[in-house]
Amino acid sequence: MNNLTLLQYFEWYLPPNSLLWTRAANEAKYLKQLGIDAVWLPPAFKGESLDNVGYGVYDLYDLGEFDQKGSIPTKYGTRREYQHAIKTLQKQGIKVFADIVLNSRIGGDETEIVQAIKQDWNNRLQQVGDKVEIEAWTKYKFPGRKGKYSDFTWNSAYFNGIDWDERTQQSGLYLFDGKAWDSKVSKENANYDYLMGADVDLHNPKVREEMLRWGEWYLATTGVDGFRLDATKHISSDFYSWWLTSLRQKSGKDLPTVGEYWSNDMSELGKYLQKTGNQMWLFDVPLHLNFFKASRSGDQFPMNKILDNSLLQSFPDRAVTFVDNHDTQPSQGLDSWVDGWFKTIAYSIILLRGEGTPCVFWGDLYGIPHDEIGAVPSLKLLLKIRELYAKGPLHDYFDHEHLVGFTREGGEGNTKSGLATVISNSKGGTKRMYIGKDFAGSIFVDIIHGNRPTVMIDTDGFGDFSVPNGSVSVYVSETAAKELFFSGLSSI
Repeated sequence: MNNLTLLQYFEWYLPPNSLLWTRAANEAKYLKQLGIDAVWLPPAFKGESLDNVGYGVYDLYDLGEFDQKGSIPTKYGTRREYQHAIKTLQKQGIKVFADIVLNSRIGGDETEIVQAIKQDWNNRLQQVGDKVEIEAWTKYKFPGRKGKYSDFTWNSAYFNGIDWDERTQQSGLYLFDGKAWDSKVSKENANYDYLMGADVDLHNPKVREEMLRWGEWYLATTGVDGFRLDATKHISSDFYSWWLTSLRQKSGKDLPTVGEYWSNDMSELGKYLQKTGNQMWLFDVPLHLNFFKASRSGDQFPMNKILDNSLLQSFPDRAVTFVDNHDTQPSQGLDSWVDGWFKTIAYSIILLRGEGTPCVFWGDLYGIPHDEIGAVPSLKLLLKIRELYAKGPLHDYFDHEHLVGFTREGGEGNTKSGLATVISNSKGGTKRMYIGKDFAGSIFVDIIHGNRPTVMIDTDGFGDFSVPNGSVSVYVSETAAKELFFSGLSSI
């Protein structure tokens, strides 16, 4: 995944009009022009309702083909439209990552009477009361599909527990009798196996066999290039190690994969990478939370610490960096929305440094009408600068609490490449930075703020780069700036 620029191609509040796959196909060429190398598409399988974002999984084999849960298409379209979007994106040289959700099921077809023991929500290893008999939605028969692709149907034997008793109409955390929560998961709440719905028993041999069979079918059916794995902290680390290894061997594909392990604890993330044998990359949650804190703290946040305790700093080759995503949107479960004034600063850090794999969010590229949030200014321009000019050795100047910067020397076959980025979260100022002796005598201009003073690079390869109050300035050579503007690339 190194050197890719990834785009998360959805946000939480997209309308349930089944048009996203068609839009993705229509925008494939445009996305390539923006500098996007890979697209992360939302879950494509049938959810428990048409307006389900994709994480309330009903049937993994129904990609918008069968009349189930009130519709044939999913929220995003039909199976054929999904397949067409994937092929169209790939023809443009864009890799496609599929969102995979294996830890739970929602929307069962029938109930079963199950013996269960209620657990404490805050300590999932603590029993609350005696064994009780509950009515659980654990039968999944998929009547609309009628056994096509797989005749495997689900019942309580294939789940660990559930959060609803239909008989009493009461919610609660019910562990099925004879079952145990998976142990190799996050220790939050003592054990964080359970997330929602009917919790899949991924240690059951029949379930594992079915999950591998489905993975093979999904790859053959869709032709996706890689995966985004949902909620990995809730799934035993050994499961995905086995599943990914098996699929890679059977398919002969590399299947680059990024896991969502939501934690701000770097030691926890490092241990997960180790436990999974570096089978995947991880989203850099600590860096996102640094951005969030910085955006809400104004000039009280020390900018020279912005990269501290992040995956980008400790495991740059395994870090997928992001500013925001569908879970961090306002009012969502992990709401930690980065304030607008800081967005361009944050994107300059993840897009222009060359470390990690940056992931751009739909809501920042297109806006979020539901919350009256507009697109991030200059984001498209930063994407082009990344593609064309963010090359060569990196030099950091994170040596001041409020005024920091970095440069790239350029090269890699592009004589116009190279850049200088200077950031302030307080008063503006000027920072002297080395950009390379090859640029001696060259003029550099601020491509973000067109009215900034130009910078002449001295004979030693240094320049004095300035930035306005609470902002970011990105300098490229005068030649590169003309290329951007006269070619129209800056207005894509």
